[in-house]
Amino acid sequence: MKRIEALEATIGSPRDWLGQVLIPGWIERALQPGRPGFVEHFDPAQARHDAGVVRTTLVTARLTYVFSHAHLLDPSGPALAAAQHGFAFLRDRCRDGQGRFRHVVGEDGTPVDARTDLYDLAFVLFAMAWFHRATRDGQALAIADEVIGFIEREMSHPEGGFAEDTLGTLPRRQNPHMHLLEAFHALAEATGEKRWLDRAGDIVRLARERMVDTETGSLGEYFTQDWQPVPGAAGALREPGHHFEWTWLLLHHWRLTGDVAARDLADRLYAFAIRHGLDDGVAGPVAAFDGVDRTGKLVAPTKLLWPQTEAIKAFLARIELLGDDDAARRLEPHLDGLFRTFVAPDTGLWLNQVTRSGAPAQIVIPVRVLYHLVLALAEWDRVGRGAAPG
Repeated sequence: MKRIEALEATIGSPRDWLGQVLIPGWIERALQPGRPGFVEHFDPAQARHDAGVVRTTLVTARLTYVFSHAHLLDPSGPALAAAQHGFAFLRDRCRDGQGRFRHVVGEDGTPVDARTDLYDLAFVLFAMAWFHRATRDGQALAIADEVIGFIEREMSHPEGGFAEDTLGTLPRRQNPHMHLLEAFHALAEATGEKRWLDRAGDIVRLARERMVDTETGSLGEYFTQDWQPVPGAAGALREPGHHFEWTWLLLHHWRLTGDVAARDLADRLYAFAIRHGLDDGVAGPVAAFDGVDRTGKLVAPTKLLWPQTEAIKAFLARIELLGDDDAARRLEPHLDGLFRTFVAPDTGLWLNQVTRSGAPAQIVIPVRVLYHLVLALAEWDRVGRGAAPG
């Protein structure tokens, strides 16, 4: 625990750091005075540069979640107004009626890319759950009902799951379905309604039956219409970050529903990621790699920020729900490395990607990644305090 104690001596508690550094800093960067929506990217070298007028449903929904959750953690802070700003932009400028949301719009809501995208909709649902928790605004749940109605009416796929978007884009991906699972859990906990857990169970079954390679216990990324791996390297790609993210989700699905099969699937995915997806720290920071193949061979030795947050969440879930001592030992170096390699404790800025040795590989910050960082640190705060989930 020495490294965590040293880290907390630097940043304070995770809740304090979120409320005093990360959230105020990103409200200032992501909201431009007098302009709708949120900035999509931030370049620390050009902090005063106009980031443009393009807005996406994805970033708007993710940051609406971020500021809603931040308000629940610190009701006296500035996050509620930022959450309301994001909700209004989603409702008034991204929404296209009857559960549709435009993929990309201008500041005034003019369509730039009018398709409706499943990944976007998963985050709209997630944002509505958290905005409702933060405000008790019934509009959020009404929009969630519109969205799930559209998904099930217009995007259901005959081979299981849902289409990528309203254009029928291929390949199919596990990723939007994973985030639907996350959104269904959030809506179940926001409303207490079993219908959302029933939908979550459908996603878990789909993952178990169609997305996970039974031979290797690994999770595919890209699929054909009938859930076969696409040919070539893309079909063999495995992202350790998604294995950890599914681990966290599946363990909480087990907590919410008692589904032992979900817990067992979490164990298999976690074992693959631990065995093949982590750098041991000899040649660079202890961190999750960006990609391996289905045999575990390293194919992308770079390290993005978001897989590190998902590894931390997986460790926390295994500590909380399984009493896993090995996960507790792993948590320390990963939290330490998060702030030592990726995130600046004094500003809340981060390196989005580093090389295997830890050298910067991406300087411009995608603001959407704030969702990963806030959720991981909120989980660290919650589990560390022994607070109940939800």
